[in-house]
Amino acid sequence: MEFSKKLQQLPTQFFAALVQKVNNALEEGRDVINLGQGNPDQPTPTHIIQALQEAAENPQNHKYSPFRGIAELRQAAADFYKREYDVEIDPDTEVAILGGTKIGLVELPLAVLNPGDTMLLPDPGYPDYLSGVVLGDVNFEVMPLFAENNFLPDYDALSKEVKEKAKLLYLNYPNNPTGGTATLEFFEETIRFAKEHNIIVSHDFAYGAIGFDGNKPISFLQANGAKEVGIEMYTLSKTYNMAGWRIGFAVGNADLIAAINLIQDHLFCSQFPAIQQAAAVALTSSQECADELRATYERRRNVLIEEAHRIGWQVTAPKGTFFAWLSVPLGFTSEQFADILLDKADIAVAAGNGFGQYGEGYVRIGLLVSEERLREAMHRIEQLKLF
Repeated sequence: MEFSKKLQQLPTQFFAALVQKVNNALEEGRDVINLGQGNPDQPTPTHIIQALQEAAENPQNHKYSPFRGIAELRQAAADFYKREYDVEIDPDTEVAILGGTKIGLVELPLAVLNPGDTMLLPDPGYPDYLSGVVLGDVNFEVMPLFAENNFLPDYDALSKEVKEKAKLLYLNYPNNPTGGTATLEFFEETIRFAKEHNIIVSHDFAYGAIGFDGNKPISFLQANGAKEVGIEMYTLSKTYNMAGWRIGFAVGNADLIAAINLIQDHLFCSQFPAIQQAAAVALTSSQECADELRATYERRRNVLIEEAHRIGWQVTAPKGTFFAWLSVPLGFTSEQFADILLDKADIAVAAGNGFGQYGEGYVRIGLLVSEERLREAMHRIEQLKLF
């Protein structure tokens, strides 16, 4: 049996290859400090777990979920956006429940584009955006993200041809992998650009709760006119350490939400109702757990940057997410440097070129181990005398 041509065209799963390298080292008995993962290391808050336990005991939740999710979670998403961002959301027409936002990001091109259409992707960017490109039989053009532009795309740098043929644009702030953040002015510029060229905007707000130095990340929907051109996808994975629960939602433009709901009617039967009820509790109850988690990541960020500077690694502190985007020493490619760290220091990082051609020259480090392990990692790197 052969895989379909579609499956054969799918990009190599970048993170799967990284995990295999780390597992090989662990099987050899090595003490690997894994800074390459994007998987939260803390448990889900107790009150959310208890809400799931109670909901799971209710026989009514053992039946099929409504195709488009339970009303309680749609309302919770609307209430969350009103409380956190002062954005009005209609729970009936402007919310789509997702089994994790990766699903929404991959299925959106299938829902709103035709084969041969073009979408715009940030580079460097989340590698799984490319899965939607292949599955949707669409083309893509990249928007380079440079440090000198605060890792924001420069729409003026796009060619006239690209602007005219583009029909869908993906953004992600706070940004994975760069840690860059967006401003309200940038989102307003994006809306003007989208209206001028008739482009749909999808903002991946996965790290919306993780901003540093007292700066709360801005929602795309806070910009005037955002719902006229696009949607925002929000996951509970990062805000509440619920990565394995696979629950999130899209909010915004009613027509785009309808398109997502329609394609999901044919692909899924929504998510286990008990998970949806627990997610509603997470969104509507005290946000102290989210505040504490953000503070934990900020302390870890500060330790990482302090230790990097101590050993002579001149890097810039990320403004958000639980990642740091660090330039590699002169004379090394991203992969060479990542391989040296794993082979010589038992430290796993994600090579920047895995996030796109403009990721070359960087590695991504996750703030997903303790402060002590971060210090140990920097001590090991110091012994390599690369800086």
